[in-house]
Amino acid sequence: MKFAVVRVGSSQYLVKEKETLTVDRQLGEMGQSLELETLAVGDDKDITLGKPSITPAVKATVTHQVRGPKVHVMKYKRKVRYRRNVGHRQDTTTLTIDTI
Repeated sequence: MKFAVVRVGSSQYLVKEKETLTVDRQLGEMGQSLELETLAVGDDKDITLGKPSITPAVKATVTHQVRGPKVHVMKYKRKVRYRRNVGHRQDTTTLTIDTI
């Protein structure tokens, strides 16, 4: 089974072919193909590390561009009547790994 370690934004992910991956928002429209920065490629017996990356990149297709669930952030300090409540929704992109 072939796998790869890719960097998307400031995060690294271990991916396999035909797998879906939810990452922070990436530029691209639904159905568009992207090349991801590949840090390592391997299978059960051998692994190839990039210095710092490998040229034949992993190809992925943008499946969805959505907003994640709402996260409530609350600040509270006792005895001083200080309360702040803020909501936040993160934009996410779902990718399908085509080839490694």
